[in-house]
Amino acid sequence: MSYTFQFGVLAQYQDQILSGIWLTIKISVLSIILGCAAGIGLASVRSIWGGAVRFLVDAYVEIIRNTPFLVQLFIVYFGLPGLGLRVGADTAALIGMTINLAAYSTEIIRAGIEAVHKSQIEAGEALGFTRFQIYRHVIIVPAIAKVYPALCSQFVLMMLASSICSAISTQELAASAAFVESQTYRSFEIYIAVTLIYLVLALALRAVLAVVGMWLFGRRVARRTMTALPEVQA
Repeated sequence: MSYTFQFGVLAQYQDQILSGIWLTIKISVLSIILGCAAGIGLASVRSIWGGAVRFLVDAYVEIIRNTPFLVQLFIVYFGLPGLGLRVGADTAALIGMTINLAAYSTEIIRAGIEAVHKSQIEAGEALGFTRFQIYRHVIIVPAIAKVYPALCSQFVLMMLASSICSAISTQELAASAAFVESQTYRSFEIYIAVTLIYLVLALALRAVLAVVGMWLFGRRVARRTMTALPEVQA
């Protein structure tokens, strides 16, 4: 059985593919920023407050981490209009990705906060730090530094999971690939190309995050970021 690869036919759809790449990058970067910020906030609230607040945060984390991302997207895109909140496909993708990533980020950062030894907090109090200074300099920054490689792995996974957003008509890379395949019937060529594009995007994102880690936390964290393997989502 012979098969002749014809990657040249993809050139005429380069605008469609580039548009998909750009949307993938845009929603991934925005969801990483928003999801990480939400994760820091929720993990901080959980560690400071107890009772009902901690229960609500834990419930949110468990629900998101133990349900499929696709179902979460469907709830945002198809469910919210039933409540009178209609959003476009791109916005629904961003909301769904942010909600999902925030839950995973919260759990990762929580582990980092719990890894901070109480003696460090006592040392901050002995030096006359305020509660805010202790939380910022002694707890949250060292906690994020400890779990930064795990966070970065989750960020890369979220970028790759953006391909699922094609199920709600978001015209990111995977949706663009499906359109090109429907026009050319060159399945091998388009999906091999898309695989390589996702690989480049993942490696580029990991490199950028390593630079950010070096700037924020130093070279050791950056090296761990580049070598860390992504964790499998529940």
